[in-house]
Amino acid sequence: MNSIEERYRGASAKSAELGKQAERVMPGGDTRTTTFYRPYPLTLARGEGAFVWDIDGNRYIDLIGNYTSLVHGNAYPPIVEAVSKAIAGGSAWPARSEAQIELATLLCERVASVERVRFCNSGTEAGMLAAQVARRLTGRKLILMARYGYHGSYEDFEVGLAGQDGERTMLADFGEATAFDALLSERGSEIAAVFLEPVLGSAGVVEPPPGFLARVAEAAHRAGALFVLDEVITLRLNEGGAQKIYDVRPDLTMMGKIIGGGFPVGAIGGSEEVMSTFDPRNRGSLWHSGTFNGNPVTCAAGVVSVRELTQARIDKMNRQAQRLAEELARAARQAELPFSVRLAGSLMNIFFLSEPPAATIAREDARAIGNFHLAALNNGLFLAPRGLIALSTVTSDELLNEIIERAAKAIAEVAQTGD
Repeated sequence: MNSIEERYRGASAKSAELGKQAERVMPGGDTRTTTFYRPYPLTLARGEGAFVWDIDGNRYIDLIGNYTSLVHGNAYPPIVEAVSKAIAGGSAWPARSEAQIELATLLCERVASVERVRFCNSGTEAGMLAAQVARRLTGRKLILMARYGYHGSYEDFEVGLAGQDGERTMLADFGEATAFDALLSERGSEIAAVFLEPVLGSAGVVEPPPGFLARVAEAAHRAGALFVLDEVITLRLNEGGAQKIYDVRPDLTMMGKIIGGGFPVGAIGGSEEVMSTFDPRNRGSLWHSGTFNGNPVTCAAGVVSVRELTQARIDKMNRQAQRLAEELARAARQAELPFSVRLAGSLMNIFFLSEPPAATIAREDARAIGNFHLAALNNGLFLAPRGLIALSTVTSDELLNEIIERAAKAIAEVAQTGD
């Protein structure tokens, strides 16, 4: 045990104790694999604005926002107000609400490829739903996706995160348009859809090379397959989503996270023609239901979250992220540690390597990133164990200065461990 871990354990005794209780009722003591880390995860008590607090009373600057979903920070007052009004009228009912219509309208107005929306309850459900639509429309079974891509906890997609083909899933390397083109030429008659993230998230915030997304979309269409763009994480990068940045028009767009304002949410959107697959007025339409689909509380929160994520706010977060990335690199140079960062708008992933690795979930710098994660927590910074950072609209420039100072201390402490 090094000094970083000793300090972490010393400051989080209540989290350690509650973790033992959690392990007696949940495998591993939690219900999200992504949030687990050693020696044990913290237990958070509350969040407000740009901060979260654990049950030991320690305050942290929130640099992950529940894995990018809290784009306006914790307990954002306009969202709290909207939700309070909504829930006073009932948390769910078996009919649409005005908030549901308003949120769907906002999404159709913002994202050029989206003319109709169908709500569900998570990004995972959105992926499952998109696959179901593609298989219904094409009569095919196979899915083609990027190696180390992630489209939710659905078996046909999770094999991609593991980097291996599945029974109904084929993989090609992200950024290699020729590889996708070859598979679509050889097996196109079996492929229902190509699923891609415009920026790989779990694999390290990897941006696409110029023209890659458009080339794959064209190849998919030549093969008679649908092109599905997973914007669950990247919708925050532009008012029109990442598809506006990279100039591509998908057949279906997966959405989630920020469109729920902190509540469980998922959605797919596309053209009127494709989405008519769900229209119950049409004979043989696709059956899709869900007790909490488009519930009024989620939609009320989502309306505020989407409406208040203006391009001006997006641009500010992007500038702040650029500065943070530069200052982290400067601190690493001063500490004489290898360091690199991948950046896409307000999202970044850091590596204690001289060059960022190819898209992968494996970490050659596992010990260093583990030490940094604990050191960051010790210095009051809450980020993802794998080094993922997502800024929010409530991060002020003054707070950014504090983040930079605290992160520099954490980096220096990693260098001192010698691991």
